[in-house]
Amino acid sequence: MNKIRIDAYGLLEKVRQEKPVIHHLTNWVTIYDCANVVKVLGASPVMAHAKEEVAEMASIASSLVLNIGTLTVDFIEAMKSAAKSANKKGIPVVLDACGCGATELRNRKTAELLEEVRIDIIKGNASEIAKIAGEDVKTKGVDAAKVEKNLIEVARHVAKKYRCTAVITGAEDIITDDKQVFILKNGHPIMASIVGTGCMAASVIGTFATVEKNLALAATSGLVCFEIASECAAKRASGPGTFKEKMYDCLFHLDKATIGTMQKVEACE
Repeated sequence: MNKIRIDAYGLLEKVRQEKPVIHHLTNWVTIYDCANVVKVLGASPVMAHAKEEVAEMASIASSLVLNIGTLTVDFIEAMKSAAKSANKKGIPVVLDACGCGATELRNRKTAELLEEVRIDIIKGNASEIAKIAGEDVKTKGVDAAKVEKNLIEVARHVAKKYRCTAVITGAEDIITDDKQVFILKNGHPIMASIVGTGCMAASVIGTFATVEKNLALAATSGLVCFEIASECAAKRASGPGTFKEKMYDCLFHLDKATIGTMQKVEACE
């Protein structure tokens, strides 16, 4: 492992300047948080779910974020329609495999999405990504279960199989396109005390993917900014409720010096 410096601030500035449209078909539990985190970054969130308009909406967006946290069969069909439109336009598609590994429906519908449309970034916790990799794991609802395998190899397997960037979030994040492997050690334990930080992370990744074609670098940069803001917020918060409020503020005010000083990124072969 080698410590490296990435220009996460440069990409954040591009987001603030370009104000890309980020189309979501996302988790109803966290939809408000996902919209807010994109807006705080300087981008423009749109949360269009109706099957009658998703393809048209995706055609005017800069990226598409799919989250199966509150899936239904009809909702997955709408995701397929939006993703096909995004694929046609050539914009990045992010899949948050929320709860994959918990039920057969989630497993089956995740597989359908991966087979029928092009997914550029697959994001999940350790057991969600391990399930996609074909491992025999059971996700605890939407919380990660223990995975005995080498997580870097699990992520690389998914990246290679689906020709995508795979992101495993956790105490240390793993981001790989099978060629590059980034390990991110930012973040704070309090992030696990509120609902929505994982979903917000997918939205942040989708936002940064609009301004950087190297999607592994884009995902890493987005998580760097999000998790450094979380560290700053944790220092000022008295608990989970005030943490979320402070996190938005810290992300909004994030500057070059803070990112440069606090980022903890490693690369490995």
